Amino acid sequence: MNSEEIKMLLEGVKAGTLEIDLAAKKLEELPYKDLGFAKIDNHRELRVGYPEIIYCAGKTVEQVKTIVAYMNTKDSNILGTRATKGMYLAIKEECPNAEYNEVARTITVKKKEIKLTESYIAVVTAGTSDLPVAEEAAITAEILGNKVERITDVGVAGIHRLFSKLEVIRGAKVVIAVAGMEGALSSVVGGLIDKPLIAVPTSVGYGANFGGLSALLTMLNSCASGTSVVNIDNGFGAGYLASMINKL
Repeated sequence: MNSEEIKMLLEGVKAGTLEIDLAAKKLEELPYKDLGFAKIDNHRELRVGYPEIIYCAGKTVEQVKTIVAYMNTKDSNILGTRATKGMYLAIKEECPNAEYNEVARTITVKKKEIKLTESYIAVVTAGTSDLPVAEEAAITAEILGNKVERITDVGVAGIHRLFSKLEVIRGAKVVIAVAGMEGALSSVVGGLIDKPLIAVPTSVGYGANFGGLSALLTMLNSCASGTSVVNIDNGFGAGYLASMINKL
């Protein structure tokens, strides 16, 4: 329930077109809905501007299905991250318009039209192996109402590929750089643009990559000013932050 809906509810009570008991029932779930195993934060969109997102990893198919079924009674768009195909198929039974992105492992249910920003977010990936994390960032940014440009496989091992896409990257309001291995892409891109850059280390790499730790440390120690860093494989966090910056 957003602020406009609350206003209409109270006006209905005042005008006598809505019974107080019915209004109270609608308002009792405003802070959160207790499903027993989860408490859905219905107040989040009022506080921070974006509705609650479902992190599906670690949850059972039935738990995710129940959460989505409840959220589907509201008018906000729904995003589930780190979801399995089995979760999607279960949700599809309740929400025929649900969509699954196998690369990003996201489930989206669009309840209302998404008006995209004129400015865009550039999501830049070092290699094809980084696409799952990059696509999670892109899908997150898009369902939050942002135009996204994807630039893939432009890592430093063939840096000429990056230079051929610089015009598109520089035209973005904010850039997300996704890289595994040694994570050098974010420093290179950060030194070529005048926009804020969000670096995303991925767990892609051989043994001494330590599951993304080497890329994380490279990005944290970058000498390219204007760079922020999210956690390993956290495409969602990067897409969310980029959306906030893009809409400033």
